[in-house]
Amino acid sequence: MQRNALVIGASGGLGNALAAALHSRGDHVTCLSRAEDGFDISCEESVANGLAALDKSFDLVVVATGILAGRAGPEKALKTVSAAEMAHLFAVNAIGPALVLKHVRRLLPKDRRAVFAALSARVGSIGDNALGGWYSYRASKAALNQVIRTASVELQRSHRQLICAALHPGTVDSAFTQDYPQHQKVPALQAAGNLLAVLDGLTPGETGGFYDWAGQEVPW
Repeated sequence: MQRNALVIGASGGLGNALAAALHSRGDHVTCLSRAEDGFDISCEESVANGLAALDKSFDLVVVATGILAGRAGPEKALKTVSAAEMAHLFAVNAIGPALVLKHVRRLLPKDRRAVFAALSARVGSIGDNALGGWYSYRASKAALNQVIRTASVELQRSHRQLICAALHPGTVDSAFTQDYPQHQKVPALQAAGNLLAVLDGLTPGETGGFYDWAGQEVPW
């Protein structure tokens, strides 16, 4: 059965791979991105207008947007924290997906299984943080996780078969990670396949969780 999927951030490395993987398995894929459609996830007017133009329900919505750091790179110490850069990361990594959830709700079916997923990161885990640093990225992803968790509670009341999930894709080989050669990276198509396999296996009883690319729960 052909399913409808919406990929937001489809011009990025992993977003593009997710769209390609969904298309290859026969799903009907709608893509939105800032580069191709002017869809600015940090601007509510842009999010509202972009989603208002869509008139069908989606079995899967994936928010594949994100920003790692400002021009100075991830902070290694408190003295390098910038209010402006932290606000920018929160706008893209946490507030943006919350705005998408707010405006995409009407496009999520109530009569069948559906999934809303957003790309988080293991460094957003408070319990798993043993190294410190990366203040803005860690905090913004932790905030995203709370948005997903909180929305899952509310939406389960009206969309009983909906699954909301935060996903850790691992380190994906893309422009997003090109400045970090020390990390072992996974090709984008492989990472996309991993994430889709995880989402395919989740049940409504697992909504609101934080999962890695192998389907293992990540501590909050």
